[in-house]
Amino acid sequence: MGVHTTITIPSPERMTGLGRLLAGLLRPGDLVLLSGELGAGKTTLTRGLGEGLGVRGAVTSPTFVIARVHPSLVGGPALVHVDAYRLGGGLDEMEDLDLDVSLPESVVVVEWGEGKVEHLSADRLEVRIERALGGAEEEDADPRRVSLTGLGGRWSGVDLAALEG
Repeated sequence: MGVHTTITIPSPERMTGLGRLLAGLLRPGDLVLLSGELGAGKTTLTRGLGEGLGVRGAVTSPTFVIARVHPSLVGGPALVHVDAYRLGGGLDEMEDLDLDVSLPESVVVVEWGEGKVEHLSADRLEVRIERALGGAEEEDADPRRVSLTGLGGRWSGVDLAALEG
């Protein structure tokens, strides 16, 4: 099954912080699949990844461009941010993006990628973000439950639980 951890994230700021921490575990060639309902925090997490990787440009939802490349400003891997929501699931559409070409030297993050991009790499990190039920009662608190599962040899031995810090 791979390595797995589940973390409760109490705020958007902490979701960005989780992305920054996660960036420290990522390396060129990593594929990260993000899933969760609209507004769950996928782009917020990716924004933190971009900050942690030290990439150029504001990380925003790539909904209208499908894929956006953020080059590194610090000599690290570029961040390729993909929104597969509007891709009808057709493999041809995903292949048109040439993600496999940019995968070896980049960190590729795919929102809504479930069932669409798993063929790109047996080694991947699957991140599911869900609204935590029975969370805090304050109106502005909307905690999320983030499940991270590292699949393949790349992730064996990686301590995902360290991200809870």
